[in-house]
Amino acid sequence: MNKIVPVVAVDGPSGVGKGTLCQALANHLKWHLLDSGAIYRVLALSALEKNIALDDENQLANLALNLPLTFDSNDIEVKVMLSGVDVTKHIRNEATGGAASKVAALNKVRVALLQRQRDFRQAPGLIADGRDMGSVVFSDAPVKIFLDASAQSRAERRMKQLQHKQKHVKFAGILQEITERDERDRNRAIAPLKPAVDALIIDTTSLSIQDVFEQSITYINKKLCCKSVYSVSKPSSITRMSGVSSITP
Repeated sequence: MNKIVPVVAVDGPSGVGKGTLCQALANHLKWHLLDSGAIYRVLALSALEKNIALDDENQLANLALNLPLTFDSNDIEVKVMLSGVDVTKHIRNEATGGAASKVAALNKVRVALLQRQRDFRQAPGLIADGRDMGSVVFSDAPVKIFLDASAQSRAERRMKQLQHKQKHVKFAGILQEITERDERDRNRAIAPLKPAVDALIIDTTSLSIQDVFEQSITYINKKLCCKSVYSVSKPSSITRMSGVSSITP
């Protein structure tokens, strides 16, 4: 791991706007972007396709070590590829997200994927989006941010997102899924979801993406002492908290 390359670690539960913020920061700073959640989602998807039980730690760890995962990026989008097949849309459904939360709780799986995530640390810098980026994967990151929001507001965001895709969903079901996932993520024995001790905590419940972006850039400037380089400006293409993000290696 190249510790000279700066990392901005952004952690938090699902639906707080991590993906939207990280994409905006990466575009603004022209840094690399890691969505660690997508890696766990691809692993979960592969396990489901291979009928591997989501509590079979040894098989899942072996699958993680040999996961045929690649990222195909261009100026417009980033495609997540599994064995050469585009699975970008498939890994974003609720079932895969729930499965990813289960496999992410397994120690051997996290160990197997640790170096793969650290390999994204390349010049000029990395924006790392996840749940343990600042506390575990990049514990030496000079900038750590933890986003949080009420379960109610996160469920509302997710419902609007799904309705925009013309999917019929019930709010109670979404809220329950978010609550259950929070319970798993915050209380797992290995790398539980929690702010790093030196992280800036931002509650996004009542904030716009512009508010969160400006707070984050201001904090990055302060920590990296680069105000003349990383000025605050409105993201040109991202205007709302969506919880969806992408990966560019």
